[in-house]
Amino acid sequence: MNSHSIGKETMDQLIKATAAHGQLRAFAAVTTEAVAEAMRRHDCYPVAAAALGRTMTGALLLAANLKNKESVTIKFKGDGPLGTVTADATAEGSVRGYVDHPHVNLPLNALGKIDVGGGIGAGILSVTRFTGLKEPVTGSVDITNGEVAEDLINYLYASEQTPSSIGLGVLVSPALECLGAGGFFLQPLPGAADEVIDRLEANLKGISSVSRMVEEGLDTAGIIGRILGGFDDVKILSTTDLAFRCNCSKNYITDRLLTLGEEDLRALRDDGTAEVKCHFCNEAYTFDREDLSVIYNVAQKMRDMRAHGQL
Repeated sequence: MNSHSIGKETMDQLIKATAAHGQLRAFAAVTTEAVAEAMRRHDCYPVAAAALGRTMTGALLLAANLKNKESVTIKFKGDGPLGTVTADATAEGSVRGYVDHPHVNLPLNALGKIDVGGGIGAGILSVTRFTGLKEPVTGSVDITNGEVAEDLINYLYASEQTPSSIGLGVLVSPALECLGAGGFFLQPLPGAADEVIDRLEANLKGISSVSRMVEEGLDTAGIIGRILGGFDDVKILSTTDLAFRCNCSKNYITDRLLTLGEEDLRALRDDGTAEVKCHFCNEAYTFDREDLSVIYNVAQKMRDMRAHGQL
């Protein structure tokens, strides 16, 4: 199966760490290049870039809790002008995503920042875990404010009853370049001492935004150093390279076309050409008359076999 990803060596990484003798766990991610690739593929304006970049980074942080070969999909289905914002991430560090309406312009919000909450609007946040076992597991909550990080914190508390802190950021230049993107996830484990939580809260009040930290040149270890400052037993457990990757292929798109009804497939065949774009990566696949005739004939044969109980 093909995989579309940025070709150069990636600087994007996610690290997992613990502190306070195992009372705290922390993940930090730098996602600048993956978000830049998504912005380029989908031609995102700043509101869409920030919403999609935060959602992609959030998906990578949640996927870091999963085992290998597992994945997570985050979907913001709000009533704002962006429409639905979706991101997939795997435990191995692949991420992809899309936004229904990437060309959305909104005034800055009351804090002078990109108005992601206004772009997403009110609605439902759903998180689906694909574990490879039976059916995927989906949980959903009402969107809190559409700023993504607070929504994910609320989701984790509602679904797992565990308090956590999540920071997400995307810094977009006036020239629509991604200057910095990243995030962190912090969770005190059950039984964490009050002084540990107090120190953590003081750290979080004193740090700059994640995107600014990345723009300053901090890597994942530097971000961990800031958010876990004052803890003398920080242990880095693992480092994972991250990249924008999509697992679409012409075969995959062909399988999707085979599910269309007979009339739709006949119309495509008669047109003699079709271009299908992958939602997630915007890669375009072209099918000529010969391709479409083969697909039409295979679909017809499958329908006949089903009618005779052979499928």
